[in-house]
Amino acid sequence: MRSSFEQRIEQEKSNEIDLAPLLDVVFILLIFFIVTTVFVKETGVEINKPTAVSSENLEKNVFLLAVTGDGQVVYGGTNIGINGIRSTLEHLNRKESRPLIIQADKSVTTEVLVQVIDQAKLAGITNINLATDKSQ
Repeated sequence: MRSSFEQRIEQEKSNEIDLAPLLDVVFILLIFFIVTTVFVKETGVEINKPTAVSSENLEKNVFLLAVTGDGQVVYGGTNIGINGIRSTLEHLNRKESRPLIIQADKSVTTEVLVQVIDQAKLAGITNINLATDKSQ
């Protein structure tokens, strides 16, 4: 016959919850969310975009260029200048062809904006869009 102490230990062991299947499910969900998340690279500078009534949301998988008010062209937080646009976009476009969104400040001159678009077209980008804020 068993002692009451042994019976109590055996009863406590049978009441435990097995956490291994729960941990498996948590890890599977974590992997799923990491794999399906789309990471958007921001330009790294603050731009005061113009407003437009015809604004619409575009897909997330794009190249982003920012043109600041003082004429700097920024990609991925780095000032590449107008002369660096073509080589940067040619290199990126070789891997995967995507649309380009230009985030130009309100105060950017038309001349600078045309130079940026021209360099992007010379790099082989065919789908070029300008970022705006939706007007209310």
